[in-house]
Amino acid sequence: MKKTEMVHLHMLLAQFKKYCEGKDLDCDFTEYKELSISPFQIHRSMEEHKQAIFVLALALLAATRQKPETALKEACIGTLSNFYVPQTP
Repeated sequence: MKKTEMVHLHMLLAQFKKYCEGKDLDCDFTEYKELSISPFQIHRSMEEHKQAIFVLALALLAATRQKPETALKEACIGTLSNFYVPQTP
């Protein structure tokens, strides 16, 4: 995976994190916050973004395991609605 793709994935996961925090879901992002890296810090190394993605994905996974499936679908739809997805013919 290229660095730009890593940064993009980091951004998507950060958006999902923001959504979870906005909905007051029981999420623990302490370890991610301790990394002090944002997807907007594109000057940071690919390894730093990779570590942030890993830690953030684990925190999101732990949070989603506690929620019923319908809540997860709502969270995914709410998160993805912020992104433009081109329609295919």
